[in-house]
Amino acid sequence: MDRDPSRDVLVAGETLIDFIPERPGPLEDVAGFERRAGGAPANVAVGLATLGAPPLFWTRVGDDPFGRYLEGVLADYGIPDAFVERDPAAKTTLAFVTHDAAGDRAFTFYRDGTADTRLEPGRIDDETLEALEWVHAGGVTLATGRSREATLDLLERATAAGCTVSFDPNARAELWPDDETFARICRDALAHVDVCKATVAELEALGFAGETPRDVARSVLADAADESGPHTALVTRGDEGAVVATAARAPWHDGGADVALAEHSGFAVDAVDTTGAGDAFVAGSISALREGRSIDSTLAFANAVAATATTETGAMAALPSREEVASLLEDD
Repeated sequence: MDRDPSRDVLVAGETLIDFIPERPGPLEDVAGFERRAGGAPANVAVGLATLGAPPLFWTRVGDDPFGRYLEGVLADYGIPDAFVERDPAAKTTLAFVTHDAAGDRAFTFYRDGTADTRLEPGRIDDETLEALEWVHAGGVTLATGRSREATLDLLERATAAGCTVSFDPNARAELWPDDETFARICRDALAHVDVCKATVAELEALGFAGETPRDVARSVLADAADESGPHTALVTRGDEGAVVATAARAPWHDGGADVALAEHSGFAVDAVDTTGAGDAFVAGSISALREGRSIDSTLAFANAVAATATTETGAMAALPSREEVASLLEDD
C-alpha cells in the first residue's frame, strides 16, 4: 500500500473548548456563549486537514462530555485517533473568549490540572518519530504540569530523529507564573526548533529585538548562529500580513544572502473573529513548505489561509479548503 504523506506530520498540544460570546464586550457583560472546539495545536491539525492532509495529532482531553465532543470533532475532520488520549482523572480545558468591535480577542482559561496539562513524556514512540517529516508544537503545554516536560522531550527527540520542527510560543500570560518563566522555557524549546512562528510582541517577550518586524525576525536567526535553533522565523502581523527571515541552512533558502527576508501584506477580508488566525497561518505555512513552495509563495498561501479563517466565528469554522485558498490568491 502506498504511504499516506499526510501521516508524515505530527501536531502536538492542547485541545479545548472555546466559549464564543454572543456579542462583543467585556466578559462580565456577556450573557450567552456558543461552544466551539479550539486549542492552537488542534486548530493547526484541523487546518492541515481542511487543506487535504489530516496529520497525526497528539493531545489529551478529559473523560467528560466536553472531551467526547472534541474527540468527535477531530474524527469528523479525519484526524486519526492513534494519539488522541482520554484522561480518566482530569477535566477538559475551557476557555472563554471576549471580542472587541474589530473581532480581536482575549481569553479567560479554566485550566487548573486539566487533561492537557498531563501529557506524559515518551508517548510518541521512536518508530513513529523516525517515520515523520515534520513535528509542530505550541507553547501552551509548556506553561505548567507534566506537559512541559513532555513537550520539551518531544521537540528534542524529533530533532534527533531528523524531523523539521516548528513551534508557536502562543503567549497566554494568564497561564504562566511570570514573564521570565515564559521567556526562559520558550527559549529552551527554541534550541530544538527549525521554524518559529510568532508575533512581534511574542518575540520581544522572548528577548528578541529590532526596530522593524524584519529586524525582529532576523534577530531570531542571529541568536541561532551556532547552527542550533531556528533557521526560519515567520512573524505574523495580523491584517498587515507577515514577514519571514530564513538562514542559509534552511532547505527553502533562496541561495542569496546569508539571511533572506520576504514580506507579504496580507488580504483584505470582512473579518468577524480573529480567533485561530495565527493557527491557520501555521497550517498554511507547513502545507506550503512541505509542497516545496518558495518563501514568497508560502507567505501568500499562509496569509490567504489565515485571512479566510477570520470570516466566521470560532477557530475552526472558516478554515478553508485548498480550493478556497486558490480562489483568494487568484483574486489578489
